[in-house]
Amino acid sequence: MDNLIWIFVSALLVNNFVLAYFLGLCPFLGVSGRLETSLRLGMATTFVMVITAICAWFLNTYVLIHAPYLRLISFIVVIASTVQFIEMAIKKLSPALFKALGIYLPLITTNCAILGLAIFATNRGYGFLEGLTFALGAGAGFTLALILMAGIREEIEKTKDVPDLVQGTAMNLIVAGILSMAFMGFAGLFSAG
Repeated sequence: MDNLIWIFVSALLVNNFVLAYFLGLCPFLGVSGRLETSLRLGMATTFVMVITAICAWFLNTYVLIHAPYLRLISFIVVIASTVQFIEMAIKKLSPALFKALGIYLPLITTNCAILGLAIFATNRGYGFLEGLTFALGAGAGFTLALILMAGIREEIEKTKDVPDLVQGTAMNLIVAGILSMAFMGFAGLFSAG
């Protein structure tokens, strides 16, 4: 059980996909303008990560035993299929969310954080429960990064103290760098304990 907790906390904070590995930066910088949209995209991405982890475990355990060279293409097919399913479900169930997410929903397909999750879980030799915990931690970490960035961006928009030179993309990159450095502190905190 301690191992599962460590896997979750590690993926959530210490090895956050966005702020430590710099995976999934497109939605991180593109969708993180509003808290509501960030939360929903984070939840959709977490769902895709969980399905990907389950499918990656199944593929590695039962299908690709003698053909490991097919892993990458198999992972891409699973991710693309899952995202298409989610896109159709969101379009049917919540047209407003579908419109709010816009182009970023199909971009989950090419989100390198999801592909990275499948590859990392495979390379680390995670079993079913470990892979599922890893996916939940990575998804929660991705969602946390999106929400933190969205909250900061909303506060920056409210203030008029930001010089014109650093408004927009420059400010977003500065904030992302500071968040990344803050999350690097978790690595020292957990390695000392």
